[in-house]
Amino acid sequence: MTASTLPAAPAADEAREENPWARAWRRLRRRKGAMVGLAVVILFVVLALGAPLIAPYDPIATSWSAVRKPPSWAHWLGTDEVGRDVLSRIIWGARASLSAGLVSVGIALAFGVPLGLLAGYAGGWIDALLSRMVDAMLAVPFLILAIALAAFLGPSLSNAMIAIGITATPVFVRLTRGQTLAAKVEDYVEAARAVGNPHWRIALRHVLPNIVPPLLVQASLAIAGAIIAEAALSFLGLGQQPPAPSWGSMLNSAQRFIEQAPWMAFWPGVAIFLAVLSFNLLGDGLRDALDPRHK
Repeated sequence: MTASTLPAAPAADEAREENPWARAWRRLRRRKGAMVGLAVVILFVVLALGAPLIAPYDPIATSWSAVRKPPSWAHWLGTDEVGRDVLSRIIWGARASLSAGLVSVGIALAFGVPLGLLAGYAGGWIDALLSRMVDAMLAVPFLILAIALAAFLGPSLSNAMIAIGITATPVFVRLTRGQTLAAKVEDYVEAARAVGNPHWRIALRHVLPNIVPPLLVQASLAIAGAIIAEAALSFLGLGQQPPAPSWGSMLNSAQRFIEQAPWMAFWPGVAIFLAVLSFNLLGDGLRDALDPRHK
């Protein structure tokens, strides 16, 4: 047998093995819905970050000569009840909505993942206690609990973020606990325990990295829920306070002029719809791309 016909060495095959994250990205690119969602998410992020440069007008500047004007070349999406440019307020409102989504989900991850990891790995009375607390919080509807916490903390965007984050924490506790229970009985965890690794090292170095993909999927879906919750709180006067722009508060102002100026309610509603839909599409795509059982 000549050298050219020799089988490739196992080491070479391992070297050519595709990185798991690169494989996930390749799978994600094949899903048109997920890529459309990602493109819309990037668009909203660009609008939020570049709002001072992109917005054509000051979002809180009033003009009594332009009260409730329909869409025109001067104001592409029309004006509101005090003459403020709707497009500028939509662009600046993206900051409040995306900030609420990212910060509140970050709070939920910061508290939910450690508690779920502790409950799933430690077991026993710790697991029982944390599980009962999570069950009690999940027994209350998400939005009702968020409204109650926001009302207790006081009306502001920061307090709304905290309320939404605390309300979303039980979902991450339960997900992390379930994934930890499944991961801690795997062979690689047993091997790490057999060689004398301490429990904290096993949990942080061997269990946690292997449960990250489902947490990423849940986080992307939770951002969509947080955007809706922030809009609802702002609509009720418990989130972003006027005159600062927020999609929810814009809907609250528009309800009194729905017949005379329907564009005041239409465009904030479209912005909320597109943002929530894009994060949901992205989350569905991530779920398929990160699933190790998917071929």
